[in-house]
Amino acid sequence: MTNPRIAYVINSVEGGGAALPVPHVTQVLRQAGAEVKVFALTRRDGRALPPMIDAGLEPEVRDGGERDHLAATLWLTRELRDWGATHLWTSLSRATILGLLIGPLLDLPVISWQHAAFLKPWNRRLMRLLQSRAALWVADSRSVAELTADRLKVPAHRLATWPIYFADPQMPQARPWHPGEPLRLGSLGRLHPVKGYDVLIAALARLQAMGFVPPVPVEVMIGGEGEQRGQLAAMAERAQLDGLHLPGYTAEPRRFLADLHLYLQPSRSEGFCIAAHEALTAGLPVIASAVGELSHSIVPGRTGWLVSPGDVDALAIALRSALSSPASLAAVGKAARMDMFERFSQAHFEAAGRAIWKRIAPENA
Repeated sequence: MTNPRIAYVINSVEGGGAALPVPHVTQVLRQAGAEVKVFALTRRDGRALPPMIDAGLEPEVRDGGERDHLAATLWLTRELRDWGATHLWTSLSRATILGLLIGPLLDLPVISWQHAAFLKPWNRRLMRLLQSRAALWVADSRSVAELTADRLKVPAHRLATWPIYFADPQMPQARPWHPGEPLRLGSLGRLHPVKGYDVLIAALARLQAMGFVPPVPVEVMIGGEGEQRGQLAAMAERAQLDGLHLPGYTAEPRRFLADLHLYLQPSRSEGFCIAAHEALTAGLPVIASAVGELSHSIVPGRTGWLVSPGDVDALAIALRSALSSPASLAAVGKAARMDMFERFSQAHFEAAGRAIWKRIAPENA
């Protein structure tokens, strides 16, 4: 019997929550007996390419843009035929819509991976119209599974959940805060409205206006690039937040996390949010919005704080609580790290992937 050949189609090889886990996801599929090849519809920043190449995936990256959908459709159709794909696995909206259009025409079963908590209205309508063309929908978290069932009307028998993350035992542990050093807060993410960094700056400014003075100096680092850089810098300058810095994209996120004492994720919307889960695994307490999987992964009072998205006052209160007692943060972070290894072990990750494999190719399982 010929081994299944899974064409794993992604929007781009941009560094981010959907592309960076591809080596781990495909490794499970390959260990189960499938051949896997990655096809990217466009390049963007290319930061996800090195780990894919290191994993032996050798992705095919189309030399095209983000809106030339006809050209992308023709390219993908040709690549799938030439490679001899037997299954089509799609990730993110553009790849999923094209896959749902092309897959049935080529008689390929389509597995559509859902990551996003937010879909553009037109994409949402298209995917809902085409959802029956997928053999299986896979959500990267239980929160996204609930959204997929609700907004795309995917029935339970064609919906599975495979958390996109496992806690890596080699994740460096953040060093506890020690008296005499500043308290370092940080976040990793695009400088985009969905990440809520404007809410964070407003909350820090609110604390300052209230006359709250932390017992130790505080530094805040937001590692990332994006369209809001100028706006966020101007907000911080107006609020005279001298301790807030926008250092840009960091190529070493683990080192960035290991140097912090508290992680912040003030997002307006999230799916799984790998960055916050990596922070918890690094042994950092997390202040986050109660959105997406974060609502399930953070235990208020034990591993961090949850606040309503967009709520400046609630975020300010959580920050004041955390900043008032720097010495207590290490114990919260230790509990967070232990919780991640219990709930998101590599064994759980691989078992979930194998269960999905049995649904994709039961004759090969």
